[in-house]
Amino acid sequence: MSVQTSSDRPHHQATPFDIVDSPDPQSRVRSAPRPGEDPYPTRLSEPLDLPWLSRHEPVVKGHDGEGPLSAAQLDAFERQGFLFEPDFLTGDELDELRRELKVLLENDAYRGRDFSITEPRGNEIRSLFAVHFLSKVFGRLTHDPRLTGRARQILGGEPYVHQSRINYKPGFEGQGFNWHSDFETWHAEDGMPAMHAVSASIVLTDNHAFNGPLMLVPGSHRVFVPCLGETPEDHHKQSLKTQEVGVPSREALRRLIDRHGIEAPTGAAGGLLLFDCNTLHGSNANMSPDPRSNAFFVYNRRDNRCVEPFAAGKRRPRFLAHAPDEAWTPED
Repeated sequence: MSVQTSSDRPHHQATPFDIVDSPDPQSRVRSAPRPGEDPYPTRLSEPLDLPWLSRHEPVVKGHDGEGPLSAAQLDAFERQGFLFEPDFLTGDELDELRRELKVLLENDAYRGRDFSITEPRGNEIRSLFAVHFLSKVFGRLTHDPRLTGRARQILGGEPYVHQSRINYKPGFEGQGFNWHSDFETWHAEDGMPAMHAVSASIVLTDNHAFNGPLMLVPGSHRVFVPCLGETPEDHHKQSLKTQEVGVPSREALRRLIDRHGIEAPTGAAGGLLLFDCNTLHGSNANMSPDPRSNAFFVYNRRDNRCVEPFAAGKRRPRFLAHAPDEAWTPED
């Protein structure tokens, strides 16, 4: 079975309450926005009368004949909002990335810099952003046809790197991440207009149940959950350590999880997790002695480049949100 391209998909006729893509048949979701209206309002002062809004973009825009992913894999991504491929990288290629990870984490010149995020209660590096500019090894990887081909296939257009980073969750010390949709943040604070982005996470250390693997809510990508609370100035300085603004309500989470559950792909180093920009995800603290790390690349479609933020006073720094074809250095 082939996945329809955006041109093949039938045009959906909006009704007063569009429930076609709702993960809960008992829940009504708001239909198409009025002309000029933000289809994904968030960071609100008061909650809407509905728990979530309908998604307006197709999930998969490409076709199985246009890249490395099969029709079955694209169907799984369409249905779940993510796809895990074990053993994506192995052998010397994986070893090189693990060595490069160690070099980057031990580089004292990066400590104390705005693109280097430490643990909320410690000095261990939690995330190192703009890694494809900091490292030639990771820079080559972002442009690897195995990744860009998958991104192009899902997005249905030419991708560019909106964001890159390495995440590191040290043994015993690594704290978790609250439930969130990346698109909610990128829309609110970076100005990403629509859901035409996909994240590629390459596991660099073995992931198991006890070292804080990424958890996802399958099917949550089909709706947008508006969040409460005005975006504070320079919110990224706090949110990259512990996010409190831009997280869905517990009621919305409960209803989505009750219906779809939670999945946490685990496995050996070298696996690839692809997930839709709007899939709700989070992680627990690392309760084991084993560190957990991954390389994380966000591919946005070129015609979806960011504009002014939709729910923040100014754009976040460039190390968090790159424009197509731009260059960046640690001095920027």
